[in-house]
Amino acid sequence: MARQPGALSAAPKQLLTVTDGVFLTAGMIIGALIFEAPSTVAASTSGSAEFLLAWLFGGVVSLCGALVYAELAARHPDTGGEYAFLTRGMGRGVAFLFAWSRMTVIQTGAIAAVAFVFGNYASEIFRLGENSPALWAAIAVAVLTLLNVAGTLQSKTVQKAMEIALIAGLVSFSLAALIVGGSPKPAAPASGGSFGFAMIFVLLAYGGWNEAAYLAGEVRDARRSMTRILVIGVLAVTALYLLVNLGYLAVLGHGGIRQSKAVAADVMRALAGERGAVWLALIVCVSVLTTINAAIFTGARTSYAFGRDFAVFRRLGTWRETGSTPANALLLQGGITLVLVALGSGTPDGFSAMVAYTSPVFWAFMFLTGTTLFVLRKRDPDHGAFRVPLYPLVPIAFSLMCLYMLYSSIDYVRNPEYGPKFGLAVLAGLAVMAAGVPLYLLAGRK
Repeated sequence: MARQPGALSAAPKQLLTVTDGVFLTAGMIIGALIFEAPSTVAASTSGSAEFLLAWLFGGVVSLCGALVYAELAARHPDTGGEYAFLTRGMGRGVAFLFAWSRMTVIQTGAIAAVAFVFGNYASEIFRLGENSPALWAAIAVAVLTLLNVAGTLQSKTVQKAMEIALIAGLVSFSLAALIVGGSPKPAAPASGGSFGFAMIFVLLAYGGWNEAAYLAGEVRDARRSMTRILVIGVLAVTALYLLVNLGYLAVLGHGGIRQSKAVAADVMRALAGERGAVWLALIVCVSVLTTINAAIFTGARTSYAFGRDFAVFRRLGTWRETGSTPANALLLQGGITLVLVALGSGTPDGFSAMVAYTSPVFWAFMFLTGTTLFVLRKRDPDHGAFRVPLYPLVPIAFSLMCLYMLYSSIDYVRNPEYGPKFGLAVLAGLAVMAAGVPLYLLAGRK
């Protein structure tokens, strides 16, 4: 990773507007799980009302988290997001462990997981041989990483274009389903799972809203704008998810969603025949590409902040003036992600392996970030341009949900079908996180 002229003196520029931030936030949230999760959610709920309630509750939980992050970002509007919050609230040691984990487990694992979804659907359109999903996944990671290295303006323009196409496709799909309808199957009593189990998949589908915090150092008037970005982004996605699920219910009914192995594909077949499967694959591919692009964009910002603070990773802390981008951090992130794609291709399901690898570590640090607000409020109760309403109830509710998700992401390994296949991936993620402890001690001495 060559050092660019003037890189050490360069710094992030405030190039992003509120609209840019909302598009990036929505792109991080809307992913392939809105096409896959509804079947599992329906199987764990008793009827259409509870099914929709689960999706609405997921939006409420995400909004609580967004409000917590809005205050944290208003207090400390700096590139680095949770890393900056944890540094101030929990100390350099915890922040180092988070940045290390995000670079090697959380963000890179999440990008690899979503890339596998892209690979699966892209292979439905054009196969690249036996390992087609993994090859498509690697191509997506490589191309979008290079796009981000080219510059922030190029990346955000592509993100807007893909996001507009995705939202238009989802809205058209949902409205067509509501207008045409179908032969909905009546709901049957829930045969397994629970509302809590359903929320695991609902919150996975809402995952990604927290990534907006990493834009704070590049957003104009960040103290005010970050609140609008987070709240508008979450509310918009909640409305879209409810519309999509209403479309599913109109065509298949609660019972039909529960029995479906590919709910969106079944709806498209009912609306447009087998040709609909190809159009659906295109919509999913666009959806996943927006998620990957936004994740690559925000992920490298943590590594950049990480490199500024620790000499061991100082090359990551350089900002390339050309394109206004953390080029070294992006390239390293892309390399680690490609390694994870290669490892995931050797498992029964690359997507599930990456979810198992990342989830426990992700929810552990999400909980720590939520509790950071209490620490910062105690130290400086009057600081910040935005304050969470209904404090401390909102951050307490968010922190408790994080603990529940942490427990669920580990307990899910005991599933007789899931555990034997992906239990090792959970342990691998925790082991890589733990490796950050001796590394921090070494970095501290240096």
